[in-house]
Amino acid sequence: MFAQSYGAVTFGLSGHIITVEVDISSHVPSFDIVGLPAAAVKESKERVRSAIKNSGYRFPVYKITVNLAPADLKKEGSGLDLPIAVGILAASGQLPEEAVRDPLFLGELSLKGELRPVPGVLSMVLAGEEAGFHRFVMAPAAAQEALLAGGAEVYGPETLAELCEGLLGRAPLTAAEKRPEPPEKGHSADFSDVQGQRVAKRALEIAAAGGHNVLMSGPPGSGKTMLARRLPSILPPMTDEEALEVTKIYSVAGLFKAEHILRARPFRSPHHTISMAGLIAGGSIPRPGEVTLAHRGVLFLDELPEFPRSVLEVLRQPLEDRAVHIARANAAFTYPADFILVAAMNPCPCGYLGDPDHECTCTDGEIQRYRRKISGPLLDRIDLHVSVARPKYSELTGGAPGETSAAIAARVAEARRIESERLAPWNMRTNAEMGRAQLKATCPLTHAGSELLRSVFESLHLSARSYDRIIKVARTIADLSGAAEISDEHIAEAVSLRNMATRQ
Repeated sequence: MFAQSYGAVTFGLSGHIITVEVDISSHVPSFDIVGLPAAAVKESKERVRSAIKNSGYRFPVYKITVNLAPADLKKEGSGLDLPIAVGILAASGQLPEEAVRDPLFLGELSLKGELRPVPGVLSMVLAGEEAGFHRFVMAPAAAQEALLAGGAEVYGPETLAELCEGLLGRAPLTAAEKRPEPPEKGHSADFSDVQGQRVAKRALEIAAAGGHNVLMSGPPGSGKTMLARRLPSILPPMTDEEALEVTKIYSVAGLFKAEHILRARPFRSPHHTISMAGLIAGGSIPRPGEVTLAHRGVLFLDELPEFPRSVLEVLRQPLEDRAVHIARANAAFTYPADFILVAAMNPCPCGYLGDPDHECTCTDGEIQRYRRKISGPLLDRIDLHVSVARPKYSELTGGAPGETSAAIAARVAEARRIESERLAPWNMRTNAEMGRAQLKATCPLTHAGSELLRSVFESLHLSARSYDRIIKVARTIADLSGAAEISDEHIAEAVSLRNMATRQ
């Protein structure tokens, strides 16, 4: 006998519908799964066999062949357990065949027959809706995630036995209902906690307004990490489209554990021992790396020179393209990587170069080797370079609180509104995204500004990329001040915030 059901897998960040074809014939008993299954899919044979028996149904003692179509797409994960199980029950006459053709089945089975959630449910449901499916069956723990897709009709039975009773019409299944989102929580880390550091806070405000990358250099304990962790508190809230995009990434990565869409912008801070695969993506079907998990948010690299140079160099392409392009033998993948890079480092190995209160113990050679761990091309892609000094005693004990994140965020939001309106014809949102065409069209300089930029370019022997990035930063500074043209004052501040790059 033959039966057909439908499941789904993720391939990259996208869901793909899988047709599960089950054929049962009276030959020597066997159980084969074909159609390019990975190890986890092959192991489903034992899970499905035990789940069917422990749910009170009969596992056919015949030759069972399961084909997963399309056969040229590699299937990974355990999410095909459920469609394989209902397909076998339908092919053996224990379930009506028409009942298993309508829904999309997503889920892993325990040996007792309980339904378990799998990563990537949101991507699978979105793919199912595009393919014309309206009913989705999965573990109850995944139902709220599936409902984020919109108009999906989602069912979350606890066990295979409960699902079969529903498909037989004995005990109708109840559709899951979307729970209301809780009130949005404010950020626990606020810029009002930061005493002093006026220049660093100004640099982070410019970075947030224009989407620019930042490198902070200063001695240990000067507050670099504290400042970086407060950057998300001044970024504008994500739009619904951005929130769904980020939630989809975290779902595929197996990191989405909530019931509601992710509204807070990501903040990722990987350790300096991370590998290239962990930072960018890895695996035969690559899992999202840290640059993709930081999409629409912040990627913080503390102790930047401690990262292997080979790992840092792979950041160059994502910083330029705002996406990661990975080629494998079976397919090519593109993952989004639109993030703000915030990096922190000490000025030298001991950390006290230039500190008025501590003597630097490093030799000139040690300082040069330390700084050369960061290549010039990578530094050139970081728009803002700021020195962070240790705060003074009077700043730490002063009674006046610092400016709140809410006040800074209001200025950032207004600057981003100006940018998005100006860049709307090119479908861009921030100044950091601009190319040469957008610079020419939207960045008029005053005569004084143009002369200052010419002088700086010739005296510092800047690259074309540095030239463009100075204009982008100056454009953001002008937007924060509400100016239509870029003046010499805006150029001067932008140049002062690229001091490290110009010294290479």
